[in-house]
Amino acid sequence: MARKIILATHGNFAQGIRTSLELICGKSTNVEVICAYMEEAFDLGKAVEKIMLDNQKNELLIITDIFGGSVNNEFFKYVERSNVHLVSGLNLSLLIELYTQLEITDSMENLIIQAIKTSQETIQYCNLLKAKDEEEEF
Repeated sequence: MARKIILATHGNFAQGIRTSLELICGKSTNVEVICAYMEEAFDLGKAVEKIMLDNQKNELLIITDIFGGSVNNEFFKYVERSNVHLVSGLNLSLLIELYTQLEITDSMENLIIQAIKTSQETIQYCNLLKAKDEEEEF
């Protein structure tokens, strides 16, 4: 069973973040994107259904932009499948950790939990860090 990452977002975010991933990690062959609603005739349900049909024998790590958004909700219909792992809150640090560990992890669940924790720690309000550094200098 191959492992694949599906990046699914509103607009071109998925393509843009894949470009950033490839800039840092090199060309990705196991990452697909859905850039939802970029064409008037776009049908999210059909796009998701096609991915699910094409990847029945693959383990899928699907990362969406917004929890509770239409893209996430469409994939949420498939979370009971044993080959589907759905994560919301796509950001570059999360994606890099998941991508670089995808093929070597024994447990997708543990990898996802750890990557989310690490990613949350990278979200900082830097102004407060600067103020804290200045206070510590005294």
